[in-house]
Amino acid sequence: MKKPFDINGPIRLAYLTYRGKPHVGGQGVYSRHLTKALVDLGHHVEVFSGQPYPVIDPRITMHKLPSLDIFNDHHPGRFPAYWELNTWPNFVEAAMFLKGTFAEPLTFSMRAHRALRERIDDFDLVHDNQCLGTSILKIEKIIPTIVTLHHPITRDRMLEMSHTKTWWKRRAIGRWYSFVWMQGRVASKLPRVVVVSENSINDIHTDMGVSKDRMRLVPVGVDPDLFRPISSISRKPGHLITTASADVALKGLSFLLEALAKLRTEREVHLTIIGKAREGASADLIDSLGLRDCISFVSGVSDERIVELYAESELAIVPSLYEGFSLPAIEAMSTGICLVATTGGALPEVTGRDGETVLSCATADADALAGAIRRGLDDAELRQKIGRAGRQRVAERWSWRHCAQLTVDQYREVLSMPHNLAKLAKRKT
Repeated sequence: MKKPFDINGPIRLAYLTYRGKPHVGGQGVYSRHLTKALVDLGHHVEVFSGQPYPVIDPRITMHKLPSLDIFNDHHPGRFPAYWELNTWPNFVEAAMFLKGTFAEPLTFSMRAHRALRERIDDFDLVHDNQCLGTSILKIEKIIPTIVTLHHPITRDRMLEMSHTKTWWKRRAIGRWYSFVWMQGRVASKLPRVVVVSENSINDIHTDMGVSKDRMRLVPVGVDPDLFRPISSISRKPGHLITTASADVALKGLSFLLEALAKLRTEREVHLTIIGKAREGASADLIDSLGLRDCISFVSGVSDERIVELYAESELAIVPSLYEGFSLPAIEAMSTGICLVATTGGALPEVTGRDGETVLSCATADADALAGAIRRGLDDAELRQKIGRAGRQRVAERWSWRHCAQLTVDQYREVLSMPHNLAKLAKRKT
């Protein structure tokens, strides 16, 4: 006799992430902590991922769905060898690369569908982390599916366009971001989209046409026991820290570098960048501003080491032009360091009021950013007050366990939809 599905019982989850950098970038951090918190709550989770693969809890099975990894950190933009074109998704990925289009969301969804169609009876639900490739809709037809959309990639495209002066580069950027239209179509057809801020809900609705009644707010979290103040480490005068997961206009690193150059004319300053040193616009700007000797890059280190770096610094900086939420902001605040952040996107929603829990400034304004940093460096008492209040704000609002509990509430709502109950009724015992 077929055992009925218990809507209130443990959930068997297939979690999808098309790329999940382990230590920087929201997708990898979100994947690592959310899946661990879900297992802590008693649910069964298996992760399906493309490169770079996230670091996940040892209790969770990882299924690697390798892409051609064309845009890897060591050889970005490499062209695959002919023997790698041995599957249809690989062929599509290479062909789209030749057209100047980013193919990973589409081709990862194809690989995920191939993997999951053989295991329909093994999972109650699929959780897609911002892939939104076309084949996610095929998955939704066979297994109930929910998606997290951190922010609309339309904002990345808009900002890249606005910082590009030549028509041919703008055309190339338009081709690269053509996958955004696909993501909008897919998100609009899924029954539930989890969004991490009110700002993102409004922007996703405006830019991607997703109905607000399909979206639900579930803020992300932080581990306050891991990201904590370390009183035994002394802060180094003039030391700043920021996270740069990618060298793109959206992250505002160029404005921070210009602000650093201004500050350097009046005092000793040093900037630690959590992220890899790459060739590109930021590297050229570092050289042209003569900042090589006061910048250090740190990558591939543990969360514990990142916490130590925060403890060694006087200010943490988030110079972004836009954020759908900002994990680096709340992780920094949780350690008790004074945060300097712009007002881009959802940042004011996350960081709170200027002078109370953050030192805020306008976006895309190196002078304003330098002024906010100067304000923090010149006033130790203000730094301490904001650092304490920032940690309290994070502790009261965000934890990964709370994020997981709210996410599970959304799982149960999706599973209780009539069309999904019908799918689950057909599964094997």
